[in-house]
Amino acid sequence: MSTEVRSSTAERGAAALLPTYPPRAATFVRGVGTHLYDEAGREYLDLVAGIAVVSLGHGHPAPIEALAQQAAVLGHVSNLFWTEPAVRLAERLAELSGLTGGTYLCNSGAEAVEAAIKLARRRGRARGGPGRHEIVCLEGAFHGRTLGALAATWARAKKEPFEPLPAGFRHVPPNDLEALTAAVGPQTAGILLEPVQGEGGVWPLDPAYLAAARALADDHDALLLLDEVQTGVGRCGAWFAWQRSGVTPDAMALAKGLGSGLPIGALVTRAVEDGFAPGDHGTTFGGSPPLAAAALAVLDAIHAEGLVENADTVGRHLADALRVVPGVAEVRGHGLLLAVELRDGDAATVAARLLEERRVLVNAVTPTALRLCPPLCLTHDDADRAVEALAAVLEASAGGSHRG
Repeated sequence: MSTEVRSSTAERGAAALLPTYPPRAATFVRGVGTHLYDEAGREYLDLVAGIAVVSLGHGHPAPIEALAQQAAVLGHVSNLFWTEPAVRLAERLAELSGLTGGTYLCNSGAEAVEAAIKLARRRGRARGGPGRHEIVCLEGAFHGRTLGALAATWARAKKEPFEPLPAGFRHVPPNDLEALTAAVGPQTAGILLEPVQGEGGVWPLDPAYLAAARALADDHDALLLLDEVQTGVGRCGAWFAWQRSGVTPDAMALAKGLGSGLPIGALVTRAVEDGFAPGDHGTTFGGSPPLAAAALAVLDAIHAEGLVENADTVGRHLADALRVVPGVAEVRGHGLLLAVELRDGDAATVAARLLEERRVLVNAVTPTALRLCPPLCLTHDDADRAVEALAAVLEASAGGSHRG
């Protein structure tokens, strides 16, 4: 019998995986609904959902069964041929959004954003020559880590190691209409916005600002592009966050919750003249039948289980309860995409204590704010547990600081 001692998952992972993430705080082996279980069998309340991904909750059978059934019949044939699941998914996204100009299916949010940028530049060049290529973005924005999406992203620390990045991206402060108006002109191919800035700290854009961006895009023959990778598919209490404002984009990028843990993305557009033509863009794996079938199952389950409405009602309950917790300065966001701004203290420390002491997962999205983006099936009882846990940690932290 071998006497070899097997190293922990954490030790093996540190040796085997490139260090693109900081050390992980836990190793999870199982998930059910809104709960995760670690190697010792301990239960945790998950208010991160794989960073707003696991929309249906952990272990939901719908996408798993749909993927398996479709894979057993037809797996991959590439986009050189039609497949029924991909067509049905594109039709369903058009039905839910009202954007009926066509959908590009891909594998991730960054790819969907890249497609949006390329669509705007393709159209801008066709209508105004090579000078019409600029994309206006926002300070605080996060759009992904591929080079084009990274160029649209604001955070310098994420960008500098990989410069020079593609040129032609201009950033202005969010909700500053004067700055946006000054930035948009004949050189503008597109305006790229997140309806709620997720990685930037969960900052919603004002509806009036979105409406003004729509008008500016129209006035300058540019495209309004909305990054709904984090906000879409029910997370903000509507199928898509822009539907809360009534401002319709020319194209929106989706991913994350669309597959509820499986890798799929989409760019959904309304009719765009001088847009993509055959050969302009492509993907090997995008819209593969098993993943398209799984995404359809996710959309069906969200509808059947009332999870858009649940995100709205439970999200309001959670936000209202958090606002009265001592030590909370502000709660912002929509539905089940919320930020808890702390009056005092270090968000990373509070997140670590919630994990270690209360077994509640949250994400320190900024130095002073916690992000909550749980599965859309979060219950009122789950929300109350989260509030009680945060209140206990903040009370203990305040007591410790007073004793010091």
